[in-house]
Amino acid sequence: MTGVSLLTGTLEGKRLELLHELAPSAAVIAVLLNPNFMEAGTQSRTVDAAARTLNRQIQILNVSNDRDINVAFAALVQQRVGALLVASDPFFFIRHEQLVALAAHHAIPTIYFVREFVMAGGLMSYGTNFADLYRQLGVYAGRILKGEKPADLPIVQPTKFELVINLKTAKALGLTIPPILLAQADEVIE
Repeated sequence: MTGVSLLTGTLEGKRLELLHELAPSAAVIAVLLNPNFMEAGTQSRTVDAAARTLNRQIQILNVSNDRDINVAFAALVQQRVGALLVASDPFFFIRHEQLVALAAHHAIPTIYFVREFVMAGGLMSYGTNFADLYRQLGVYAGRILKGEKPADLPIVQPTKFELVINLKTAKALGLTIPPILLAQADEVIE
């Protein structure tokens, strides 16, 4: 086997830790998860293990279509969830503006998996630095074009991850970003 891994499912635990640092009083943290995504099982197990370590209760909200998104946010409000983690998934990525708008409308501190959410007004993201991953892919493709057999090449994994925080959104939510998170951030949007 060869190729590139995005490490999508395995980063959910770190995202939960970061969200807990930002909103330590959130007794219940909801997780938007697409049960049809191939990484859903790994994501669920990773988040569950992290929640046990942090002694936090999580509420998995399965979302696999547009109607489910509105139902999930209604449930978040009804259950008075303290924070939200949006699991990494292309389904959520193509709806990033909608998810950011709903999280803002309901004033729910939310962490996402890529910077595009934060650039659209989301609070915080932690995930693979895709610019670096694309560079790695180019090197990988170059090795193949120079004659190396793909079957002999190892699976490439991301080596750089980025934490992006939107201070304007934090202010709108009435949140103070802990100095430790600001120090860890690769980018802070003001």
